[in-house]
This record gives sequence, C-alpha cells and structure tokens, in this order.
Amino acid sequence: MNRSIVLFAGLRAIVLVIVAACASPVFAQTRLSSQDLAAVRVNIVDLLANEPNLPLPVRQRQEALATYYSEQNGDLLWLGQERAPAFIEWLRSAADDGLDPASYPADQLVSLNEAVPVTDARGRAIIELHFSAAFLEYASDLKVGRFLPRKVDPNFFLQKREIDQVAALDQLAAAENLDQFFISWQPSAPEYAALRVALSDYRALLANGGWPTVPLGDSLKPGMTDPRVPALRARLAVTDGASPVAPPGAEDVYDDELVAVVRSFQKRHGLDVDGIAGKATIVAMNVPVEDRIEEIVVAMERWRWMPESLGSKYVMVNIAGFELKRVSDGKVEEKMAVVVGKPYHRTPVFSDEIRYLEFNPYWNVPAGIAIKEELPKLKKNPAARAAAGFEAVQGDKVYSLTSINWNRYGPGNFPFQIRQRPGPNNALGRVKYMFPNQFNVYLHDTPAKSLFSRSDRAFSHGCVRLSRPLEFAPPVLAAGGVSGWNMARVNSVIASGKRTVVNLEKPLPVHITYFTAWVDQGVPNFRADVYDQDEKLIAALGGKSIAW
Repeated sequence: MNRSIVLFAGLRAIVLVIVAACASPVFAQTRLSSQDLAAVRVNIVDLLANEPNLPLPVRQRQEALATYYSEQNGDLLWLGQERAPAFIEWLRSAADDGLDPASYPADQLVSLNEAVPVTDARGRAIIELHFSAAFLEYASDLKVGRFLPRKVDPNFFLQKREIDQVAALDQLAAAENLDQFFISWQPSAPEYAALRVALSDYRALLANGGWPTVPLGDSLKPGMTDPRVPALRARLAVTDGASPVAPPGAEDVYDDELVAVVRSFQKRHGLDVDGIAGKATIVAMNVPVEDRIEEIVVAMERWRWMPESLGSKYVMVNIAGFELKRVSDGKVEEKMAVVVGKPYHRTPVFSDEIRYLEFNPYWNVPAGIAIKEELPKLKKNPAARAAAGFEAVQGDKVYSLTSINWNRYGPGNFPFQIRQRPGPNNALGRVKYMFPNQFNVYLHDTPAKSLFSRSDRAFSHGCVRLSRPLEFAPPVLAAGGVSGWNMARVNSVIASGKRTVVNLEKPLPVHITYFTAWVDQGVPNFRADVYDQDEKLIAALGGKSIAW
C-alpha cells in the first residue's frame, strides 16, 4: 500500500480522536531544529511534485502551493514560525467577518500539530501544507467571497474575482503582523468595516435575548392611549434609544418623545416617516434579531463581490434602498431617491462607467415594450400616442402613427422602431446618463415625479429614474473632466429642446448594487428584500444557521 495513503489515513484517525476529546484544543508551538526544518522543506517539494494522493484541501490548491514552495525563497510559513497560533484564532473568530467558523479546520490543524512527532519530516510537511491550504481558503473567502455571484443569483452580473494565491502566500511570508495582514485583506470599503461593527453589536443583542415584540392592532397615532405603548417603548429602548421608563401616569400614552423615536426607526427601515406605528412599522419592529444578523452577513458577502476599487469618484445605486449616492474621495457628496425596476422587470446588479449625457433625449422604446405595451395602444388609438410624442421609424424614414394600419402587425411581424420625441412628457424626461451595456439600463429623468414620495419605489422597466436629474448633471460632468457646466447652462440646453450629447473626458464609474443592510453615520439601516435576493444567498450560506 502507498505509504502516503497510510500516513494520511493514520493522521486523520488520530486527529478525529483528539478533536473528539477536546472541543477547542489549544495550539502548542512546536520547536524544530534547522535540520528538521530543512528535511520538512525537502518533503514538501517532493509531496507536491510526486504524491498522487494528497489530501483534498491541498490537492485543490496544489499548483499554487507547488509554485510557492519550489521558489528559491519559498520559506516555510507555519513550522518554525510564530504566526500559526494567531491564524488559528482568526479561523475560530471567522464569524466576526460573517464567515462560518465551521468551514475552517482550526481544531483539526491544532490536533494534527499535536499528533505528529517532531522527527516525522513527512508528517510535518503535511501539517505545513494543511495550514497553507486552509490559509488560502480563508483568505479567498475573506477577500472575494465564497460564491460566484451569478451562481447564487442570475441577476448579479458582477465580474468574477479571484485572489492570486501565490502572491497571497508571498505577502503572508513578508507580513510582520498577522492581525494587520488579515485586516488589510478585508474589503477596504468603509461600509464593510461599519457592517462588521454592526454585526458584533447585533450578535451582542442576540446574546442578551434580542428584543421584545409589539402586538399588532390598530395604528398607534400620536397622542393616543393604548395598552400596547409599554411594549412599543420596551422594543425601541433596545435598539433606538427610547427611554425605557414612561412619565408617571402616562405609561400608555403615545407621547411626542416616543413618536420621535418611531420616526427615527421608520427612517432607518425605509418606511413612511409619519410617526404612526401602523402595521408595516410594527411588523418591522418584530423582525427577530437573528434575521437582522442574516441581512448584515449577506451584505458583507456582497461587499466582497464588489470591485476592489470603486474609483476615487463614483456613483452608486442601491436597488433595495431606492437611493443613489455620488461619492468623491471617500465623501458622500449627494444622495437622492430613485425609482428602480419592478420585481418582474428587475434592475440588474453590475458595474460600468458613465460615458456621456444626453439632454432632450429621444426615447427609443425597447422592442419588447413596443410589442407588449405600445402596440395594443396603437391599435386602439394611434392619435393619442401621436399626441404624446410618439412616432414610428423604419430604416431612415419617420412615420406618423396615424398613417399606419396597426392591425396588420403583431409580435412576429413588427418592422418599426417606436420612439418618443424630446419634450416634457418624454418617458426619459429631459436628460439621461449613459453607460452603454447589454441590459439597456441607464439613469434618467422622468415626468412621473409623484412616485418619489413613495417608500417602495420599484416601478420602472429596469432603468433607474432620478429624483433630481438636472441638478445631478453639473457635478457628474465635472467629475468626468468636463468644465463650464452649471445649472444656468443646463437649463439653457433644456430650453432649446434640441437633443444634445455631452461626452465625459473621463468615464465615471457607476455601481448598481443590492444591499438590504448598511450603516449610515453609525446607524444600522435595513430594507425589505424587494427582489427576494437575500433568501437565495442565505440558502447558499447554509440557511438560518448563518446567525452563528
């Protein structure tokens, strides 16, 4: 029988016995002589080059490990070094970063180290390789996430990210402090660091029993007296700073102080901020702390999917938050409400670059919308659609809608491009921000201004409608290296009614994202999972156990 098969099987049996006897074995640093270390290094190179039955974790990363350890400076990373105990603690505290400690072999590594004699160079070589394989798995999970985004959700079109495994091993070898190394390995976005703090806080709430629920019933309006008010106060005392004690004799009164706290709760949960504790507000209050932890963990995983650099200046849309923000050198310069795609016309998640603005745009109706929505209207009353500014285009010819017998056409026979002329009623409004992409999605104005007052703003066919589209133009143009634009010039171009294209000198990154949890100035925010995308990732992460 192959000696390595016997060795691997024997080590596994010993490790299982030790782990069973001790739930969290303590790592004991083993001292090896320079001669022992040299023998280990020789065995590592031989194992990686010639052993066909390496343990699976090592085999999965064999090429990178072989490259590192065969290099002239491919020094040992764990044996004879001081970093192993700290690494074990990082694996055991993986939950701090929203990772599952059970996914990493911390206890097995400790027990394996105890089981193999110092004089067994081949066994020690296997220990070194197990540590390095575990490091690469953890480092990859921490930096770029555990899943390819589109395998979890087909609506996520983010580019696949991978770590350079050999470079990671080289960086580890050069690192003087393992804690600082892993901190630098986390996503660099401040939003991630803030979520990490929130995760710790909400886990502490879970350890203390979470929060009480509030009975459902009629809406609680300011000034009302209701026996549920003490429960409301107790609930908000846990997370929103409500005083746990009511004024004497007013225990059941929904007073102004408590109303202000409810309004704050509504704001950070994306609800109508009216101070009325209605059904939607109380349902949000009664979401268990475990579910909020899951939302934070999901958000942290999605941050790992984001590009490593968002850009020094960029625009970010959060679909679930119905919000856009413009960022410059780490500072949020502007926020605005947006309308996003309906659940059955979802806005996709992807990153791109704004390349030009188009004032007084035509709306070229997408073929699917033209056939499914416009054609029935044209058959019924083409004059009404013509009055709304629509026309038909075939090749280089433009036709009046009333000159065509629309009853002759259907889904399999529709040779026209339907478009809407520039104007105040144009579906794209007065300006659109273009980042040409496969989804035909962009940012634009809209004549339907009333929708921005809604808390749920999933109403479009997939594009992102802006609540302040004209005011957005000068700073976007400036960020794109185009000077000389202010609101007076924007308004002048709009008033001309002429289609005007302005190219950016420097494309401006735009990130279309989906986060149901984030932290704003230290305050955790949560939103409804409007596209039911959290559940897919929760399932991939192992279901409800991700509260850990």
